[in-house]
Amino acid sequence: MKKTDVNLPTFVVSTASPADFPPVRRLIVLVPESDLDIAMVARRLRELANAFGNHILLFGLSKDATHEPGLRRQVVALSAMLRDEHILVDSKVEIGSNWPNALHSELRYEDVIACFSAQYPGFARKPLHQFLESNLKSTVYVLDGALRQKSRLPSKWISETLAWGGSIGLVLGFFWLQTRIVQLPHDWSHTLLLYLSLFAEVGGIWLWNKLVD
Repeated sequence: MKKTDVNLPTFVVSTASPADFPPVRRLIVLVPESDLDIAMVARRLRELANAFGNHILLFGLSKDATHEPGLRRQVVALSAMLRDEHILVDSKVEIGSNWPNALHSELRYEDVIACFSAQYPGFARKPLHQFLESNLKSTVYVLDGALRQKSRLPSKWISETLAWGGSIGLVLGFFWLQTRIVQLPHDWSHTLLLYLSLFAEVGGIWLWNKLVD
């Protein structure tokens, strides 16, 4: 009986680790709390995404828990406008005010940042894109004319000025009151009044900041 030689296929198993593959370049979009023209922003982000690997991360940073739901709705709406079979969209929302610290754990060397021209980081007077370029040394693209309500920035400064002014006024007022209490006879009522004034000072500052927020 004649035997026939059969050549079986050879399977090679790759032992490459994830580090051996080239990193995916992402476009990290810093979504503001101010209202955006979603359609315009989505159109411009699509153009940028096509140039940077079609992977977008929508990153929102809310100053407090009160404003977080509105920011999340904006991120969800923008994500829905962007997502299709060609573009991968991720989203992330955190509470804070320091963009460099928030981006530190998320930013990769090959990532590109996109922000808006009217964004300002907290009390800093220079725009966010200049702040990021000097602190993160990353490539930053600036989108113009996408914020619908540019009047929010002055109103924010007004509320912050009122908060600081009121707090300073309360501190000075209670300081004057406490100097009068110190002049009273040193007995149990003196100590009680001093502690009550301190608690009232802290509570007054907290209440004032909540009212002007």
